[in-house]
Amino acid sequence: MSITLQSSDFDLFGLPERFEQDRAAIDARWKELQREAHPDKFAAQGNAAQRVAMQWSVRINEAYRRLKDPLTRAAYLCELRGSPIDAENNTAMPADFLVEQMEWRESLDEARSQADLDALESELDRSRSETLERIAQLLDAQGDAAAAAKQVRALMFIERFGRDVEARIDQLGQ
Repeated sequence: MSITLQSSDFDLFGLPERFEQDRAAIDARWKELQREAHPDKFAAQGNAAQRVAMQWSVRINEAYRRLKDPLTRAAYLCELRGSPIDAENNTAMPADFLVEQMEWRESLDEARSQADLDALESELDRSRSETLERIAQLLDAQGDAAAAAKQVRALMFIERFGRDVEARIDQLGQ
């Protein structure tokens, strides 16, 4: 199979199309691909060859950005498997998670100390880990991209809410 600019990120990096990946292998393959496609290697072949090399370099970086981050990798896999996240228009998440969200918001509103915020961060870390495990199970073992997409939307909320908690920690520190 020949690789084109339209090939999937997994094909481009020579990886199995699955959620669970070895980050070190992704990093190593990215460095290898960047070396192969670096525009300076094509300087003697003229401007056209350098432009093509630049396109490849951009494509390699785009794939690397998606593959190295579990959230973007999960969203990409859901999309490849016919269940795009479409977070702007589709807010479907697991029902129990919606209750948990409301409790977190309340905890953040009521947090008055670093200890309160540390406890909330610990809760978020636990939820993030559990959600990543569910995503891996749904995508890799069960092949259920639609259910995984709901979990990905939940993970997106966790990441956003984590930034809100960090902002609150910064406010307390001032």
